Parts: sequence; C-alpha cells; structure tokens
Amino acid sequence: MTLQAQFAQAQADSKTLSERPDNMTMLKLYALFKQGSSGNVQGERPRMTDFVGRAKWDAWNEVKGTTQEDAQQQYIDMVENLKN
Repeated sequence: MTLQAQFAQAQADSKTLSERPDNMTMLKLYALFKQGSSGNVQGERPRMTDFVGRAKWDAWNEVKGTTQEDAQQQYIDMVENLKN
C-alpha cells in the first residue's frame, strides 16, 4: 500500500476510534494532517478571540518544515497507536 493510501486509510480510521482523544492529541493529529496534506502553515495567525482557530494554527505552525511525507507517516503512526 502506498503512503498516500495509508494516509487516506488513517484519516478514515481516525473517525472511527473507540474513544475521542484528548484535546492536545486532537491538535497534534490536526497539525500532522494539515502538514501532510497542505504543507507548511499558510495565512495569518487568527486573532486572540478565535481560540480554536488560533490553537489549530499554532499546532500546525509547530510542525512547520516537516516534509509532507514525514507528516503523513507520523499521522499514520499516531492513528495506529490510538486504535490499540
């Protein structure tokens, strides 16, 4: 199975986890998914009043510079660990 196919499968698997991960884990998953699918963070940092948007942007910015392939593999590994 190709990395792209594994990434797509991990995305599908993430929606069927037996229990919802904690917020920090969700932010890490979001950041790795965005980095793996879109590359480095884009746009300006959301305003202070947009707490959720700002947290997501900050999480994505933390993985800035990671290659899309590395981010995809980390995402796949993280979802696999959450499934167990």
